[in-house]
Amino acid sequence: MLATLSFEQIGALCRIDSPTISNAIERFKVRPRVNGYVGFDIRCIFPELPPTVGYAVTCTVDSTTEGRQGIGFQRLYELLTNAPKPAIVVMQDVGPDRLHSCHAGEIMSTTMKRLGAVGILTDGGLRDVREVRVLGGFQYFCAGLVVSHGNPICVSVGDDVTISGMRVTMGDLLHGDVNGVVHIPDECAGQVADAAYRVWAEEGETLRRIASPEFVSFSGPEIKH
Repeated sequence: MLATLSFEQIGALCRIDSPTISNAIERFKVRPRVNGYVGFDIRCIFPELPPTVGYAVTCTVDSTTEGRQGIGFQRLYELLTNAPKPAIVVMQDVGPDRLHSCHAGEIMSTTMKRLGAVGILTDGGLRDVREVRVLGGFQYFCAGLVVSHGNPICVSVGDDVTISGMRVTMGDLLHGDVNGVVHIPDECAGQVADAAYRVWAEEGETLRRIASPEFVSFSGPEIKH
């Protein structure tokens, strides 16, 4: 996706939680409902931060193979420098031992933020949580935390990747918070915020009905989430 959303549109998306964004996307019927989001094996490490919105900068990485040669992380930084902003660096682990992988810490996160990234999404591990929290405004979405960086290499940049079943293409618009990460399709990206506000209004009315003294049994539309 090209960075066609305005600063104001990105800002509006940052004020909306990811489940509401997901509900809003459903209204456009552009994909199956069980597509386009990560599973619960991906954790949000800084839940206190507001929603994170950015365009995907993709790469494949490996930190658990001894002696493997990569293309160098400079290639990733160059891609990030020239990518639409804000950016989310999406790192698919392609090593043999994902449970012990680590793909970024304080130094790489600081570098990425300096180059316009607002967070990392990976199916592998990350580290240096205290330091990155102090860095501020930089989110971690990952499988977990580890202490050692192992043998980190960048295998490829700009390719399609898959994180927890969610296919991500370079430039895809991603939205994430404590609930997880969802891909906002091109077809409705500019309309999702307005649709989300309508979702909020409708859910608010449903909650008011449930909380009212007259509520004994629900005779309206089926209640879901």
